[in-house]
Amino acid sequence: MKKKTITRRQLLKNTALAAIGSSLFLGSSRKLFAGEGEDALTRVVLIRDNGVLSGDEINAGILEQMVDNALCKLTGIDEPAAAWKKILKPSDVLGIKTNVWNNLRTPEKLEQILVKKAKAIGIAENDIAVDDRDVLNNPVFKRSTALINVRPMRTHAWSGVGSLMKNYIMFSPRPSSYHDDSCADLAKLYELPEIKDKTRLNILVMLTPLFHGVGPHHFNKQYIWEYKGLIMGFDPVAVDSVGLRIIQAKRTEYFGEEKPLNPPAKHIMLADTRHHLGTADPNKIEQKFKVHLFNPPRLSPPLMQRRSESYG
Repeated sequence: MKKKTITRRQLLKNTALAAIGSSLFLGSSRKLFAGEGEDALTRVVLIRDNGVLSGDEINAGILEQMVDNALCKLTGIDEPAAAWKKILKPSDVLGIKTNVWNNLRTPEKLEQILVKKAKAIGIAENDIAVDDRDVLNNPVFKRSTALINVRPMRTHAWSGVGSLMKNYIMFSPRPSSYHDDSCADLAKLYELPEIKDKTRLNILVMLTPLFHGVGPHHFNKQYIWEYKGLIMGFDPVAVDSVGLRIIQAKRTEYFGEEKPLNPPAKHIMLADTRHHLGTADPNKIEQKFKVHLFNPPRLSPPLMQRRSESYG
């Protein structure tokens, strides 16, 4: 099958959304992921750096800069230390919900960076834990006041994509109870007392996303893509929505035609339209870009007219 070529500019355009100011989410109302009014847009930051990967090795220094820069843009605060203090406080008990799927896990270097940032603002070491499959039994998670949700993006045989929302399924005593209808109601997880109103930051790892697979536990390096990016935001639905569009664009590029996910990742849109957890509509998401590539893309005039912003 002849592949259809998508330029960096086109791919950026596929994920560039209207930009307007939005406010920081720290409140309890689920709709406060967006700004103060109904017309405010949810902010999501996409950051990429060509130097973050060298073969299979992750440059921890560059990865830390990416996290700090993205958080600064997300909060509107120039100094990383102050940005971290905006979302966490020394008295917090922090659970970092990671993902340890052996084929494509959350990078340990990223976990270590998040622990480092938490300690730097004064959170005690015994009040920080990183866990995935044992969160319900982890004593720190049991008394947590704050969560950071961090996982790699990949296609998934049950839910279309393994997303940030999917990452919280281990907080359920019966994860399989969320598998019906292609995991359509994963947003219900956010009503669990272990999760509700606790998530301070969502990080969708797009360093090497998996954009295609068939069957349960599928993995083939042929479908790994060195995207060298992170997507960060306060609204998990908006972050997942942006990540999904990037995966879909890559699939079109690779297969030379539109190739919808099977099953579709319906839980992302339904988290918005059915459960009102956050924003999935791309027209209501403000996306910021920070790209450090050898040949950085330039935004086309039509894209600029949509008020999307490239910076850095």
